[in-house]
Amino acid sequence: MFDPRDPAFLADPYPEFARLRAQAPVHRHDGLGLAIAVSHSAASAVLRHRGLGRIWTDASPAEQFVSFNLLHRNSLLENEPPVHTRLRRSISSAFGRGHVERLRPTVMKLADGLVEKLAVAGSGDLLEVLAQPLPVAVISELLDVPEADRPRLVPWSNAIVKMYEYGLSAEGRAAAERAATEFVQFLRELAARRRREPGEDLITDLLAAELSEDEVVATAVLLLMAGHEATVNVIGNGVRALLRNPDQWQRLVEDPDLVDTAVEELIRFDAPLQLFERTATEDVEIAGFRVAQGEKIAALLGAAARDPQAFTDPDALDVGRTEGTHLGFGAGIHYCIGAPLARIEIAAALSALIRRLPGLRLTAEPERRPEFVIRGLRNLPVTA
Repeated sequence: MFDPRDPAFLADPYPEFARLRAQAPVHRHDGLGLAIAVSHSAASAVLRHRGLGRIWTDASPAEQFVSFNLLHRNSLLENEPPVHTRLRRSISSAFGRGHVERLRPTVMKLADGLVEKLAVAGSGDLLEVLAQPLPVAVISELLDVPEADRPRLVPWSNAIVKMYEYGLSAEGRAAAERAATEFVQFLRELAARRRREPGEDLITDLLAAELSEDEVVATAVLLLMAGHEATVNVIGNGVRALLRNPDQWQRLVEDPDLVDTAVEELIRFDAPLQLFERTATEDVEIAGFRVAQGEKIAALLGAAARDPQAFTDPDALDVGRTEGTHLGFGAGIHYCIGAPLARIEIAAALSALIRRLPGLRLTAEPERRPEFVIRGLRNLPVTA
């Protein structure tokens, strides 16, 4: 079994995934302490099977992770029906009040402005200039976070999501709880202001739905963490892939109508989320592998995305690919509620880049972050 901390594996996990897929669709990974589904059909089954759920277990010791546990105990992502049904209905209703379409012009304007800065500079770190500021600006607009507070959001998110990795240090765990505590307090204060002075933002609409204050806070944090981390890493991993496959970059430059299919292909090709866990609520069988009640199994989304049974020539980047369905936004009842907004952000970033910087190229090999579950880059040095 692979070591999720091995730098060579992290640099390119896909050959190892192919080796495992060739042996069986599901394996036991003793190092991770769970089963892993590596084929597309098995991973899809893990995400859809109603005998497999997101069963939250508080981080321990509980007295040291009060805020982290509060955020997850009240999260849409960490609950099953009937709680999940109520939360999703309320959150979908709030989202359904036109927030995504309202933001479309704003997202395009933001992306254009950020790419213009890169064009003027002539070179820079595309993560720092575009990929990181774009989604946090969009989510800040969605929640109507005051300008002065926006720089605090990304450090909070970065610290909290490290808890999803395996083998995190005690220092990393303590940092996650500190960030969660500060984030919870900030959102409680923001929600209190919205009760006094309602606006046209999502927090105002969430407060009007069937949600407790803890659920409103947890939902806002989930939107930032999931929306920010995934979008940053799709843009980062995706632009790196395009610039290392210059024929596909040029194809996109020459035919901007391919942007929408390119978005889906970039999510598939180098998945920003590599692993998603489920817990068996009853004895379950996935592709002939038995998962006993209480045991965990994970869908390896990156492995599923390179399955030749689901995608023709899966190791090739093809911005015009229309066959196959990636699992990058999940599947089943936990399908990502923010997927439409994420697609708009990624498409806006790509459109601005190919229009304003058609000659974009790498100036050095980017550094990769040393995490497995959330796959991304430390930097992406480019020149215009």
